[in-house]
Amino acid sequence: MQRRTFLAAAGTAGAAALAGCSNSSSSGTPDNNTNGYETLTVDGSNAQVPLAPIEDVHQWFQDGSAKFADARGQRQYDASHIEGAVLSPAPDGRANDPTGAWDESQRIVTYCGCPHHLSSMRAASLIDSGYTEVFALDEGFFEWRDRGYPLQGAEVDVEPPSYTVRGRTDASLAGKNAWARHEQSEQREAGPIADDGSFELVLHFYDVTESSPIVVETPEYRIERPLGELAETVVTDVER
Repeated sequence: MQRRTFLAAAGTAGAAALAGCSNSSSSGTPDNNTNGYETLTVDGSNAQVPLAPIEDVHQWFQDGSAKFADARGQRQYDASHIEGAVLSPAPDGRANDPTGAWDESQRIVTYCGCPHHLSSMRAASLIDSGYTEVFALDEGFFEWRDRGYPLQGAEVDVEPPSYTVRGRTDASLAGKNAWARHEQSEQREAGPIADDGSFELVLHFYDVTESSPIVVETPEYRIERPLGELAETVVTDVER
């Protein structure tokens, strides 16, 4: 089955895409390494990142034919992650990243919570580094969790609150990334800036409340406000 190809932003740069966790479509044909899956093209990379459906990924998990890389932050990973997964944050991993010890032919599944924005960044980086069988989990971490599939972590029974932060920046920045960060716990989320300059960030952060300071950053501006205030307005550069 051949599906359409999508375009996703990476790092602090990217290509035109819809805001939030979705990405705008573009034409393309999956290559031989995509298993016919829908693919993402991450800006700055020639990699076609296949989005593997959760049923296939769970089967790989059960038969031990894949390794898993969590593309989120340390706090999220410590709270709950796919059993056996390593922490390898988007876009390029971390110092002494455990994926560096894996064979380049190893099947690797990256995942995040958005469901596949950070994970597609990390997957593209791995592909660019020479790994040949890399996939991003299409439905994301929380679908895995909701299905009761195996987890590890200190808070596997805790579901973090979900907050949506919407904002706007200059339309010339379409395709680049907006970021939200809780700097004290190093939790973060990213999303592409749409053609009209709007963006939407869906946050699944642990240990945050409406009074927690959150940094929102685009290539044009950076602000820090309590999460509750950010969730009640449209963030713009006039708030700097």
